[in-house]
Amino acid sequence: MPGFRNGSFAPREAVVRTADKAVRRANARRIFTLFRPYRLKLLAVSALIIFSSGLGVIPAFLLRDVFNKAIRSRPDQLPEVHMGLLLWLTGGMIAIAIVSGALGVVQSYLSTMVGQHVMHDLRTSVYQHLQRLSLAFFTKTRTGEVQSRIANDIGGVDNVLTSTATTVVSTVTTVIATIVALFLLDWRLAVFSLALLPVFIWMSRRVGEQRRKISTLRQESMADISALVQESLSVSGIMLGKTMGRSSELAERFREESHGLAKLEVRSRMAGRWTMSSINIAFAVMPAATYLFGGFAIAHYSAAISTGTLIAFTTLQTRLFFPIGSLLNAGVDVQASLALFDRIFEYQDLPIDIEEGTRTLPATIRGDVKFDDVWFRYEGHDWALRGIDFDVPAGTTTAIVGETGAGKTTLGYLVARLYDVTKGAVTIDGVDIRSLTFPALAAAVGVVSQETYLFHASVRDNLRFAKPEATDEEIEQAARAAQIHPLISSLPEGYETIVGERGYRFSGGEKQRLAIARAILRNPPILVLDEATSALDTQTERAVQQALDTLVEGRTTIAIAHRLSTIQAADQIVVLDGGEVFELGTHEELLARGGRYAALAARDADVVPA
Repeated sequence: MPGFRNGSFAPREAVVRTADKAVRRANARRIFTLFRPYRLKLLAVSALIIFSSGLGVIPAFLLRDVFNKAIRSRPDQLPEVHMGLLLWLTGGMIAIAIVSGALGVVQSYLSTMVGQHVMHDLRTSVYQHLQRLSLAFFTKTRTGEVQSRIANDIGGVDNVLTSTATTVVSTVTTVIATIVALFLLDWRLAVFSLALLPVFIWMSRRVGEQRRKISTLRQESMADISALVQESLSVSGIMLGKTMGRSSELAERFREESHGLAKLEVRSRMAGRWTMSSINIAFAVMPAATYLFGGFAIAHYSAAISTGTLIAFTTLQTRLFFPIGSLLNAGVDVQASLALFDRIFEYQDLPIDIEEGTRTLPATIRGDVKFDDVWFRYEGHDWALRGIDFDVPAGTTTAIVGETGAGKTTLGYLVARLYDVTKGAVTIDGVDIRSLTFPALAAAVGVVSQETYLFHASVRDNLRFAKPEATDEEIEQAARAAQIHPLISSLPEGYETIVGERGYRFSGGEKQRLAIARAILRNPPILVLDEATSALDTQTERAVQQALDTLVEGRTTIAIAHRLSTIQAADQIVVLDGGEVFELGTHEELLARGGRYAALAARDADVVPA
């Protein structure tokens, strides 16, 4: 559980992983490539933005003409008004406002649609990549961490992808068009207004860098909270907390994590707030400064700047400075979101350690399995399996026995290619399983694990997961074969009963029989039974063993066993010790040798003596 050290819960020390500039530039290019499939829609959005930006500066020139031409002041007389020209100018302003509003709605729709498609592509890409990773990755990674990457990190870039990107383009275009219009109105006022803009841009970049670093810490804190919630509020977590008397400590641990996240949120929102506020204040007072500058020019340079030009200029300033402020804030948000993209791309860049092959198997296979000098080690560990070399003839049952940690389960998982051999090969009918497609291998090999996993769905849906096209009759037949149909039928909702998270509405033996029913429904020619009856009491074990006897008949079966009583009838028994084949033979042969198997059998009271 996150943060558990030395018997107490302590906050995990977050470490900021700062990507170098080359990686940051590479990630920026990857962000742009996300939009590549939607080039045409983006071109349409860009065209609308450019047209709207150009349209938006026209009212300032119309306003100038209103005061300079349509309403002309005269000394000591009422202003002279040209009503026809005034109607045309004001009508143009109204028309431009209506058209701009309509274009804004269309632009918003297109940009949001593109952004959501990109979000969908990103989520799907990360999920599919995670599905391709081997079991080794998931044994080393907290489930809450994975969930946080998909939910919090990808969710955190939603605003950037759906609105900020187009807002930046729109704002940049607006700013460029407005600056051009300002210089067309009066270059002196334009230079005066824009003199401090480079300083403001530099200040906002510094703020963005601060928020990016804080954003990394915040996402790591959110990942910790997600992992804590997932682990401590699951059925197993609640049971463990209550039975160990640690519920209050778990609550305190959550309080500390939540408090830390709250502080990071405050830091994130307040980082550079005074800097950005100063910039906004400068923008707000700039029109007053422009009036002052314009008045000074009129007073000293014989009305070099007309009143209409001054009014139009300050109107454009409003159109300029607020977008610039928005642009600077958007730049800060984009920089902060880069930390999220770093975390997302980190998962996308995880190496695929089990690559899919291209070969398929015939519709009907014999089912010969061969371990050809197989060596295997987990990353960073010593050899778990050494020189494993034996055959499992088609249609026979081979049992794998040995002390805990001998490598029994690992050997079975190599057949299903949940891991890849480090050296040597595992073959089916002479074909190296590494050359097979994943669907071909999954169709050939079925696994019943000692840890039964059930989805939070109905019994029927859990069984149908093994064979989506299965009929209700086939599902019930499989349940009967697994000795679980009477129990399901006795439930108030029958096969529509929701099993609960991880199947906690059922006992261990009942869950195991549901797993066996799934294997029966899938009907693979090769079976790996990883202590498939370990969770059953003696009476239930006998009933399920009958179902298994029917299931394995005519199939190639590799049975990993802890109770030797369940594998006495196996065609051959492989005894593992320290990752090596120590003995191989039938039950009677191995007992007669008086070796390691005989010693194991002596501890199993249910084993029939030779």
